[in-house]
Amino acid sequence: MMDGVVDRLMVLLILSDVALLGMSRLGAVIGLAALQGALLGGLALSASGETSRAVLLAAVGLSVRGLLFPWLLRRTARRAGVQRDLEPFVGYALSLLIGIVMLGASMALGARLPLGRAGVSNLVVPAALFTMFTGVFLIVARRKALTQCVGYLVLENGIYGFGAASVGEIPLLVELGALLDLFVAVLVMGVAVYRITAEFDHMDTQRLDALRG
Repeated sequence: MMDGVVDRLMVLLILSDVALLGMSRLGAVIGLAALQGALLGGLALSASGETSRAVLLAAVGLSVRGLLFPWLLRRTARRAGVQRDLEPFVGYALSLLIGIVMLGASMALGARLPLGRAGVSNLVVPAALFTMFTGVFLIVARRKALTQCVGYLVLENGIYGFGAASVGEIPLLVELGALLDLFVAVLVMGVAVYRITAEFDHMDTQRLDALRG
């Protein structure tokens, strides 16, 4: 029964990755990143059992990844006046095709890597790998700095899912320390994006490259 729950969570995680590759609206992209935070909270609870420690980790992960980080990014987007990531480096149709290739590669790697723990769904490792690939792709292929910040958050979601599949017990201090590091990174990126927009009236990273000349 528990494996079925984890399977459904991982299918939703994969679908959210595919949706991220094909969306231009920043609000929807941030919302999908928040959904991933909720799914990973469910994964932590399902994989570790309904112990007090697992419930605490799931609650902290959901609060930070699913609520706090999206709120910070939405607040930055509103203050910057950005709604869409137009004219990305890689178009959305091509992004979806690349996403299919990344998903296939993730499935192949997941079948070859003996990292899944006993009792953990076989979909966890491929879904986590696909989420990491999606995060890296968003960082590289999108033009707006704020969308790249979301890509960093998606990348961390994949790393967390990969760790949950590979390690039986993640120490509480390690998990909280990782969340604190991610919080600082997202906060700094949000402040930097807002300052860039206030100074240059845009957050197009390609146009910022011209300043180096």
